[in-house]
Amino acid sequence: MAQPLLSLRRRGLTFSCRRLNLSSPSRSIASYSRITPTRPQHQHHCQQRQRLQPFTRTYHSDHHPSKPPQENEYSNSQLTILSASLSHVPRHGFSRDALILGARDSGFLDVSVQLLPRGEFDLVLFWLASRRGLLRNVAEKLKERDGLSVEEKVRCLVMERLRMNEMVKEEWQGALALMSLAGNIPLSLSELHALSSDILNLAGDTSVDSSWYTKRMSVAAIYASAEVYMTRDQSPNLVETEEFVNRRFEDSVAIGEKLSGAKQCLGFMGTTAVGLGRSWGLKI
Repeated sequence: MAQPLLSLRRRGLTFSCRRLNLSSPSRSIASYSRITPTRPQHQHHCQQRQRLQPFTRTYHSDHHPSKPPQENEYSNSQLTILSASLSHVPRHGFSRDALILGARDSGFLDVSVQLLPRGEFDLVLFWLASRRGLLRNVAEKLKERDGLSVEEKVRCLVMERLRMNEMVKEEWQGALALMSLAGNIPLSLSELHALSSDILNLAGDTSVDSSWYTKRMSVAAIYASAEVYMTRDQSPNLVETEEFVNRRFEDSVAIGEKLSGAKQCLGFMGTTAVGLGRSWGLKI
């Protein structure tokens, strides 16, 4: 009988141990229930975290390029090289050779032409911007001539600007080829728009309606076509080019008179001109 009692005691011991094991987790859970939960603290920490500001970036588009570089936007070294290179354009054209010779004349090394990121096209842009700046002196002389209308002043300014290209007329087709490259077209058109706008402003045009756009598009078209015609003109003092310009202005006036009574046509032309100019990259 002693052996069964021992077995029962062992069973009781085992049972009591099991009870102890079961009671231990219950006390542990009760003790943890008195501890403040950690999840609300985590939420509070997240609320105090500094919020990131949304990332912003200025708008940029290849269809709206920046304005063409002006003379005052070049560095002193660039201005010196470009100014000295202009004297070599009649013989060497708008080429790297002209830039190298201009750098040598200014006391720079040949590798200094790398200061010009656009290379030969920078020389073309500098020529266009510098000649356009000379029109102000021409406009001052036109003020001394009484009785000139705005249209007559515009014709005179267009012809004077074309005559400035006479010394580089033989090399101007090369300049037109550079301006017609895909990467150079936006700046070339921006420079053409700046020229037409300066001509009308210097002539005293004060229009503020939709004709402001159409006049500039018309002057730009006349000048661009006359510039191409000039490269084939062999007459003295560009007489044939001047006749061509006069015909183009007369045609534009005649077209304007025929459409003066058709407001829908004028509105369509104005909208088309503005849309075309914006598609070319002009900021209008």
